[in-house]
Amino acid sequence: MGNAVVQSIHVHPVKAFRGVAPRSAVVEPWGLAGDRRWTLIDDGGKVVTQRESPRLALAAAEPLAGGGVRLSAPGRAPLTVEVPKPAGTIPVDVFRAKVEAVPAAAAAHAWCSAYLETDVRLVHMDDPAVRRAVAPDYALPGETVSFADGFPLLVTAAASLDALNSLIAEGPHAHEGPLPMDRFRPNLVVAGTEPWAEDGWRRISVGDVVFRVAKPSARCVVTTTDQDTAARGREPLHTLARHRRMGGKVLFGLNLVPLGPGTVGVGDPVRVLDPR
Repeated sequence: MGNAVVQSIHVHPVKAFRGVAPRSAVVEPWGLAGDRRWTLIDDGGKVVTQRESPRLALAAAEPLAGGGVRLSAPGRAPLTVEVPKPAGTIPVDVFRAKVEAVPAAAAAHAWCSAYLETDVRLVHMDDPAVRRAVAPDYALPGETVSFADGFPLLVTAAASLDALNSLIAEGPHAHEGPLPMDRFRPNLVVAGTEPWAEDGWRRISVGDVVFRVAKPSARCVVTTTDQDTAARGREPLHTLARHRRMGGKVLFGLNLVPLGPGTVGVGDPVRVLDPR
């Protein structure tokens, strides 16, 4: 781990949309600043992701000063969305957890609905310090998270993707590989480790910021969605199921919770402070 460094950083302002890859990012208790503070919901208040709408892979969200976003998608003129005024919240169903969120302006709902050709609404998490707790089976008291799937950050290792791609190349769906890292939608990508070295991490530092590992990341159908075309295949789930299955889940990457604030940057050293 002496040569392990941050290879890239990824922030997704709107859950399930394309994001940005800054050179550095502020770490807040609930994740990287601006990451997944917005999400789409259906007419029943349930979060809409690439699981149900793979075309979201082609929509992009650029963060703006003050927390707003600039939305773009094929066939749609870009739309700037400001942070909504806290005039009231509505309940949002995030994987069966109820979370209060503030609806965006009507123009944002219309833009997103027209793109997906179904009725959706865009909502904003106004106060992530109190709105949603980290999954209780893996949380410490007071830990919260944005609209991310369950934890503040996701880290993956470049060497592990290389190893996974080698396994895919030996299997029945070799034509689908090699897969890029964006299939896994991480926040931090680490280079300079051995393949699957992250299996042995319990607590790490990235630059001056310390993170605890909450759990390995269980992967879903989103990983089979080509982020450039929105087409779906069989990989990497087919190969992960053969080589990286544990407790009925297929695993790639780690879910992290920051133990304090700070800033992380590309090139920052990554150190294991507490191995398994």
